[in-house]
Amino acid sequence: MELILTPAPMRHAQQRAEICEHKGIGHPDSLCDGVADAVSQALCAAYLREYGEIRHHNVDKALLIGGQSTPAFGGGRVDQPIRLIVAGRADPLPNGGSIADLVHNAARDYLVHALRFPAAVFRIEPAVRPGSLNLRRVVASDVTVPVANDTSFGVGFAPYSPLEQTVLRLSEHLRSASFREAFPMAGDDFKIMGRRIDDRVGVTIALAFMDWEVNSVAHYFSRKAEMVHWLGSRLDQPCDIRINTLDDPNATDETGLYLTVTGLSAEHGDDGQVGRGNRVSGLITPFRAMSLEAAAGKNPVSHVGKIYNVLATTLANALVARIPEIEEAQVQLLSAIGQPVNRPQLVAIALVTADGRLDEVNKAHIEDLVRACLDDIPALSAKLAHGEYRVF
Repeated sequence: MELILTPAPMRHAQQRAEICEHKGIGHPDSLCDGVADAVSQALCAAYLREYGEIRHHNVDKALLIGGQSTPAFGGGRVDQPIRLIVAGRADPLPNGGSIADLVHNAARDYLVHALRFPAAVFRIEPAVRPGSLNLRRVVASDVTVPVANDTSFGVGFAPYSPLEQTVLRLSEHLRSASFREAFPMAGDDFKIMGRRIDDRVGVTIALAFMDWEVNSVAHYFSRKAEMVHWLGSRLDQPCDIRINTLDDPNATDETGLYLTVTGLSAEHGDDGQVGRGNRVSGLITPFRAMSLEAAAGKNPVSHVGKIYNVLATTLANALVARIPEIEEAQVQLLSAIGQPVNRPQLVAIALVTADGRLDEVNKAHIEDLVRACLDDIPALSAKLAHGEYRVF
């Protein structure tokens, strides 16, 4: 393992401009991520139950094909269902157990628990086949340490900038019971785009309104204005909040508004795919280093696209929390296919410190933290298998 430490020129929040984004639980891309990882967790549970170990699988190729709908004030209709195709590779179950049934049931159960609108509006189509023998052996029972099934990299950083914290805080408010009680027309599908120029912060929110809770154009705009005030009053800094900026201010009917039957743009306006949404940070952060790997749906034992992104984030947080001189950390981990997952080719860490330097004691402390995190991968894999870490 090569461990490379380099100084970073400044804290992320000291840059003059910054952008970050969060896609909510009902966004088409997030739905694909959530379903894919729910299927992976269900496969892990089945393999542990039947074999006593997690077998090879990757179900990270979900595709959502939007439906068709006719929204109307007071309640419209869904004309064509939303198709959700879950594709990937998975080891067979014993005694002819149906992988297709497992995939379908796990996807349906996730949608039932994640969304308020009936999951019957989705048509789930499993398309999971066995993987190649060469890849299946990376988690074989005679392997002491699972080996990486890809040559790839993971990225993590800490701490979050004030803008990133604001975007995540708004996402929590939009999902909260108090917001939904105050604004029952707010759907599960939302996207928050945050921006900062010097110290001026603003967000643009796309939020699907449910038509059966809206009775007129005037009612729609009135409630939208109240949402802006409600959200702004719960932030600890001034923030320019805009919601549904495509709305036609001169609209005379529902066609000029972001109005849906289900609270999901997937019913008519948008499609989705695994890996196009949030990284494991819960954010999309173009001003930071990012991996394009989709963590959701990948197996938690050998796929570094999942393991290394979560591990890099965990390590970055540990460095900032445990070494007072470190103000900010960015971690990048590079694997090599066929090599043990706890022995990456490269660990590259960029650090912001108070004086721009690290003494030898802290360098040794960093190396100890890196080795401890790598040695803890089996425990991390077990937690990932049970959904204990956010992966999107």
